Amino acid sequence: MHPDTLMDGVGSPLRGLERFYQGRRVLVTGGLGFIGSNLVHALVRRGADVTVMDALIPQHGGDEYNVADVRSRIRVEIADVSDSDALKPLVEGQEFIFHLAGQMSHGDSMRNPELDLGVNCLATLRLVEVCRHCNPSAILLNTSTRQVYGKPQRLPVDEDHPTVPVDVNGINKLAAEYYHLLYHRVYDVRSVVLRLTNTYGPRQQISNDRQGMAGVFLYRALKGLPLRLYGGGDQLRDFNYVDDVVNALLLAAASPGCYGKVFNLGADRAYSLVQYSRILGELCGAETEIVPFPSDRKLIDIGDYYGTYQRFRYVTGWQPQYDLADGLKASVDFFSREREHYVV
Repeated sequence: MHPDTLMDGVGSPLRGLERFYQGRRVLVTGGLGFIGSNLVHALVRRGADVTVMDALIPQHGGDEYNVADVRSRIRVEIADVSDSDALKPLVEGQEFIFHLAGQMSHGDSMRNPELDLGVNCLATLRLVEVCRHCNPSAILLNTSTRQVYGKPQRLPVDEDHPTVPVDVNGINKLAAEYYHLLYHRVYDVRSVVLRLTNTYGPRQQISNDRQGMAGVFLYRALKGLPLRLYGGGDQLRDFNYVDDVVNALLLAAASPGCYGKVFNLGADRAYSLVQYSRILGELCGAETEIVPFPSDRKLIDIGDYYGTYQRFRYVTGWQPQYDLADGLKASVDFFSREREHYVV
């Protein structure tokens, strides 16, 4: 294990995090969204001084209800990261900045590439520029996506795999990574990039397809609708429950060995979409049906994908704690309790 791993003396990097963020000033962009709001809850539990910045762009997943139970313990600013004037006072004095704001719909990026460019590239460039001038000592964590790799040339995909995106979103996410890495290298604005895979769990926007197939399937299963698999459902994927992803974010930002580097997240096992739908179907009593691939989705389908997270594990000690069955059960339990708000 890497010597910079955050440890607590008994071998658990996560235990070492329990007090690390206490009293720390933290900004979370996109903090009203799916992963961002779960991160906010984790930071609040650890005693951090949390500010949330979110533009609440319709259909992008931001929802003030996601932080309703911790609202009195955080500061929320409704503003766009691309607005430098709004960004500057929020960045000043922060010790950690988790940059989760962005547009993640692959289909939307193809239908409106300029919007995707603004949300994923321009906003990121504004953020690193403001940090450079107003708070160069802050530590930045940028969330990227497996989509930057495009169609895998080999499996499992590691960080040295060629990056050949198949859609506009992948291109813009890759450019955003380079902004962080460039400013780290040239201006010493310390940054880490994590490439996320299929993340699912509580507070996810599941009522439309803008946050991936995992959320769509959860919604349909909870509504008692058939789970539609395109092209047979044999495609392999890796899945991460959101709590595991939040732990990875916290570890990466706290580990000096991560600064200036790119890491994959991932899982210990890949599942076919048929297997995913069967596990979920058994939890909710939903049926599975095979349907032809829509032409627009076929154009950006990448076939099988699963990555390796071993490089990140070496530096931080992180590994997923939830297997797919346990994560899906936890997700179904959450959305069943919160059905009135999320399952509409």
